[in-house]
Amino acid sequence: MNTEFGSKKIFEFFFDKPIHLPILGDQPSFYITETVINTWIIMILLVVVSIILTRNMKLVPEGKQNVAEILVGLLTNLTGSSMGKDKLGFAPYMGTLMIFLVCSNLWGLTGMRPPTADLNTTFALSILTFFMIHGFAIKRKGVFGWIKGTFFEPVAVMAPLNLISEIATPVSLAFRLFGNIVGGMIIMALIYNALGSILGSVLPIPIFMLAIPVPLHGYFDIFAGVLQAFIFTMLTMVFVSMAMDD
Repeated sequence: MNTEFGSKKIFEFFFDKPIHLPILGDQPSFYITETVINTWIIMILLVVVSIILTRNMKLVPEGKQNVAEILVGLLTNLTGSSMGKDKLGFAPYMGTLMIFLVCSNLWGLTGMRPPTADLNTTFALSILTFFMIHGFAIKRKGVFGWIKGTFFEPVAVMAPLNLISEIATPVSLAFRLFGNIVGGMIIMALIYNALGSILGSVLPIPIFMLAIPVPLHGYFDIFAGVLQAFIFTMLTMVFVSMAMDD
């Protein structure tokens, strides 16, 4: 009975082999990874669903239009209650961010790798948040007001610590989301390996292969996935709002 789940298997499970597409000879080149492919699939599906839900919209909503209006209303209200009514212009971005993160985090249920299990994806999103924080702070306060409020409050001697804090913000956002999604993937991979190698030989009862993982998928994929999408979006709204209001 082989119960080994070595580093080679873990590597093969989590890291896809990139597709090498040479543009100008052998170098330079670029790679299309599984993360890129899955991200594009999710984006295409979201665009298609958006088009379907918003086609032939009527003054009095009915059917699928109700779904679209309820979703937009919930996300707009969440943005308004978190950032303030004067910042409702952020609702389209925050809503899109949350929907994309929910779909990305739940993508593991399809058997494919979630885009948010790639540190490149989470860092890209956290860097967007970082630029929004400081970009809109500068727009609201001006350059000198932004420098003073961000780095020299409450006292000037705090500037080095404030600088470290600002740099740490995108790093913590990226690793929090990445760590939770990858952690769930690793646990589920270990569970499936154990079920296949141990229960498959000792208790070859098919119901165990389904009854044991399903509740765990409900927690690690669905609950944790939706929760982490909510947390990332809420932190983005709070950080941007605080930077603009301080």
